[in-house]
Amino acid sequence: MADPTYYIDEDVGVDSKAQTGTEDLPYKTLGFAVLTHGETAKFLTRKSLSGDVPEGSDATSRLEWKPVAKAAMKKAINYAKAQQKKAAREQELLAMRMKEEADRKKVLDEAKKIIIKEDTSLPHAERIKLDETDPAKVKLGNGSDVKGTRVRVFGRVHRERRQKEVMFITLRDGYGFMQVIFTGPLAKTYDALTLTRETSMEILGELKEVPPGAHAPNNRELHADYFKIHAGCKAAGGDDAITNRVSKDTEHATLLDLRHLTLRGENASKVLIVRDAVEYAFNIVYKELRMRKVSPPALVQTQVEGGATLFKFNYYHEEAYLTQSSQLYLETCLPSMGDVYCIEKSFRAEKSLTRRHLAEYSHVEAELDFITFDDLLEHLELVMCRVLEVTMSDPTVKQYIMDLNPEFQIPERPFKRMKYTEAIDWLVEHGILNEDNEPHKFGDDIAEAAERKMTDIINRPIFLTHFPAEIKAFYMPKDKDDPRVTESVDCLMPGVGEIVGGSMRIYDYDELIAAFKRVDIDPAPYYWYTDQRKYGSSPHGGYGLGLERFLAWLCKQHTVRDCCLYPRYFGRCKP
Repeated sequence: MADPTYYIDEDVGVDSKAQTGTEDLPYKTLGFAVLTHGETAKFLTRKSLSGDVPEGSDATSRLEWKPVAKAAMKKAINYAKAQQKKAAREQELLAMRMKEEADRKKVLDEAKKIIIKEDTSLPHAERIKLDETDPAKVKLGNGSDVKGTRVRVFGRVHRERRQKEVMFITLRDGYGFMQVIFTGPLAKTYDALTLTRETSMEILGELKEVPPGAHAPNNRELHADYFKIHAGCKAAGGDDAITNRVSKDTEHATLLDLRHLTLRGENASKVLIVRDAVEYAFNIVYKELRMRKVSPPALVQTQVEGGATLFKFNYYHEEAYLTQSSQLYLETCLPSMGDVYCIEKSFRAEKSLTRRHLAEYSHVEAELDFITFDDLLEHLELVMCRVLEVTMSDPTVKQYIMDLNPEFQIPERPFKRMKYTEAIDWLVEHGILNEDNEPHKFGDDIAEAAERKMTDIINRPIFLTHFPAEIKAFYMPKDKDDPRVTESVDCLMPGVGEIVGGSMRIYDYDELIAAFKRVDIDPAPYYWYTDQRKYGSSPHGGYGLGLERFLAWLCKQHTVRDCCLYPRYFGRCKP
């Protein structure tokens, strides 16, 4: 019996098992035909639409079936053998996976039969946080049943790994980390075998020092004798596992969309823990300086930094805004409370996407009574350096800062003083151009990029002072020695740029009214502010410090967006 014949049409054929390989249902490629029917079959081929037509012949010559060339047949055979090997390997892998799944199912079925119970004959387990190491509260066990060696801890699985029949878990509770060891039945339970990262656990056991040469948080580990996963506290696994949703390779915008999960990462949580310590330190330092904390309103009907950045809304049929700054309200407290400060939210409606801008940020603001401009600069130096000292007096927070910014050092005082005119000369000398791509000149509002480049080259904190009156706020007084400029200051830090803006305040009533007129602001709604100049005014000044910018500098973060809980900026108001 003759070998069957199969047809291959490279133009209209289809490589599919639905095809029969007959003239009316041809295959597309010789390789597929050989793979399907074997190399002993007979194969004919043609290019019905695109085949070359010999000169002098008509187009019907394209439709003729011709035997395949030897080279083409050899290539097709090799292709078929490779595909067969691949299919065989896939079958082997599938069989292995099926066996592994069957074995795992068997192990899990057996694991479900293992029931663990707390041994009530063991000493009482005292609840501790994962960072607690006070020997008076927690004794390191030596294997003997000494009361106080057993502890009860709660936390989430940060990492987990297996080594033969021993399971190692790193637990996290927001205060610290602890290595936990499961052995025996504990490591064989269904919950242990299916444990996923971020699962919440309650674990009891004995604290012991780690063996020589081994490493663990606080040089100790918990040898568990019982654990519990409460209903509903097991974290998702598989495709929904947290490690599949957020990782170091995830785009920054996606990380912000998933900020609620990103916060569980070590870097994000360290920044926020440092933030807590820094904010606490500001309160400590201000109390040391006998300054009083106040809480000004966030809903206002006056501007501080220009109308272009106001968030406007309807307030019971009146026009109102989210506050740009609490400064004006702080000034009203000076006569009755002395030096005052606040740590509140401020809002700027700038359509800016730079790495140092937020639409909502934490504003550390202070007003000081009966001071000179030099007093203001010295106060700023003192506050910032003292805040850093207080912050870094906590060993855990200091370690987090050094983890995030290994080269950090508290800056030396005094900070570099540089007048605006000196900065203009410096920028010109170093060939740094303004936003119009021209050399800087007096009157330019030095752009962020130029300002940051100058600060990074000088590489130390700078008090940039005496800005032109035309580019500064209306309430800033002119310098008596040079009426072109104001008694104003920006504190610039390497890597970030401006983190503080401050000035003396106009305290003469007539001068202040003239300033309102100069910038075309009606002073009537500010009656409560201008009245301060009618009833016992005084030389005073103040400043605002952006907490997120301060943290970006301290923790060496590329953007202020990573220095707040849920950042709000142009185009983002979620989650």
